Amino acid sequence: MKDFLPPLRGVLASLLLALNTIVCCTPLFIVSLFKLCLPFPTAQRITDELMRHIHEAWISNNKGWMTLLNHTRWHVEGMQGLDYQHSYLITSNHQSWVDILVLQYVFNRKIRPLKFFLKQELIWVPVIGLAWWALGFPFMKRYSKAYLAKHPEKQGKDLETTRRTCAKFEGKPTAIFNFVEGTRFTEGKHKQQQSPFRYLLKPKAGGIAFVLDAMGEQLQSIVDVTLHYPHGRPGFWDLLCGRVKEVVVHIRETPIPAQFLGKSYDQDAQYRAEFQQWINRMWDEKDVQLGELHGRHD
Repeated sequence: MKDFLPPLRGVLASLLLALNTIVCCTPLFIVSLFKLCLPFPTAQRITDELMRHIHEAWISNNKGWMTLLNHTRWHVEGMQGLDYQHSYLITSNHQSWVDILVLQYVFNRKIRPLKFFLKQELIWVPVIGLAWWALGFPFMKRYSKAYLAKHPEKQGKDLETTRRTCAKFEGKPTAIFNFVEGTRFTEGKHKQQQSPFRYLLKPKAGGIAFVLDAMGEQLQSIVDVTLHYPHGRPGFWDLLCGRVKEVVVHIRETPIPAQFLGKSYDQDAQYRAEFQQWINRMWDEKDVQLGELHGRHD
């Protein structure tokens, strides 16, 4: 009988997730229509507040079924000092699709809802893609080096998109999130990259640098998150089936060095080199921490 329990949990969790999404997206889309039709400051503030509360309700409901069906042991350190009224740039290592729900679970109502940088193609995901757009998530169009060589006019478009998106957050407490590795860790990707880190892929500093360029003065700090799953990296179906038994989340708030504010990452070669070195040092420390966590929990 026990063999049937995880799949049954998975089906139930899938239904609860879908129901939660539909229930929360319905008022979200209605409010977003008012936001589009009423471009006045007072109306914009009211609709933004309503949409934020709907977003947080969606996360809280997900926390409910995750708690009910998973019985996960959570080890969370470093949450002290974070302020709901401040703006932050959040970074993390990336191991699984589960990471996103874990991060939302941990940070919900402690800081503002996380705004993830998303690939432009994800806007076409049914229902949720439109919800991400309504909530102001940054959609990025990624170009390969080969494409940029043929179309140099597209150079810098990602920075323009970042600036345009971040401009909407001016004067509003915001939590911008970026997976510095750019993709999920796998042994295959690790080997292909010839990554110098044992538990991490090479960091891509550009995304963080672009956010600092666009809204650095508004940000309180960088919140660096280290995620670890002692029982192995889970898949999304594992989460739905209640197989994620333990999650370790280490949070470290890091001041933004003054020399990295007001600089152009794509045009200042010296700044770019210094910034990459700084990010690499952060990644060195994270790799050491992950090594300790593997030794402690595995």
